[in-house]
Amino acid sequence: MKIRFIFNPCSGRNLRRPGLVAVIRDFIASRSLEANVAMTEGTGHATELARTAVHDGHELVVAVGGDGTMNEVAQGLIDSPATLGLLPCGSGNGLARHLGIPRSTMGALRLVSGIGARIAFVDTGSANGHTFCNAMGLGLDADVSRRFNRLSRRGLSGYARVAWTTLRELPSETCVISSAGRRETLEVLLIAIANSDQYGNNALIAPGARVDDGRLDLVAIKAVGLARAAMLVPRLFLGNLDSSPHVTRICGSRFLIERAVPGLIHTDGETHHTSARVEVVVKPRSLRVLVPQGSLAVPSMNCAVRRFALQLP
Repeated sequence: MKIRFIFNPCSGRNLRRPGLVAVIRDFIASRSLEANVAMTEGTGHATELARTAVHDGHELVVAVGGDGTMNEVAQGLIDSPATLGLLPCGSGNGLARHLGIPRSTMGALRLVSGIGARIAFVDTGSANGHTFCNAMGLGLDADVSRRFNRLSRRGLSGYARVAWTTLRELPSETCVISSAGRRETLEVLLIAIANSDQYGNNALIAPGARVDDGRLDLVAIKAVGLARAAMLVPRLFLGNLDSSPHVTRICGSRFLIERAVPGLIHTDGETHHTSARVEVVVKPRSLRVLVPQGSLAVPSMNCAVRRFALQLP
């Protein structure tokens, strides 16, 4: 099996681990894998490298970086015969956590080599043409992503500081949400549309969400004061955010969000300026992902897929 690792040297943890490429290459040599490492050189390059890998016959393409790197690599693999592998090195690693990908480098590398691995077909989403695998959002969600991406040092504590500052400065906005004949007008702090159950760091924005059910989960946090907003934070980590009366949750395959003016959205933490109308759709089972055999996020695939997983080196 041909494997390509796509390494983002600018991803948060990778910047602090200059020896990681050598670790990966040593692992490749020690296991006699038919594999190589390609380095990204800027925004969008990981997608190009992934498409080239597919064209060159690589069957497994491994994203080495954070959620942004994962997103770019996945864009090059959607609806292709190649499988996405994850070596999570970001600050949140939402999709990797949801799928039970080992957080340790060696654990993730062993999974990539086929030890205890299987292939799962997962859904992806699109927001005004921007692909996401884990989550997208607007309002506070997008502005926090914009500010967070400017930090030289990230992590959960950095995210919390940015979120608190943004909450104090950013006004709420009125949005009209339409899905499956339902139309609702809400004054919101943020709207998140999740494919998995979490942002990352086990912050569960959509408890119980699955990446293989052909649906997305819209979570709208209504306009509340600072004190009530602060009280919602523990719910994120306790897994009961959607039981709050200040939260609206809608499941569906397609959403239209209409706001007063154009603005920011984020897709897997990367921000984009887009129109006042945001159309979000799910693309069911459009991405193959290597996951642990014991992963509870997705059920076992058919026998042909299981046989393919067992053929990994």
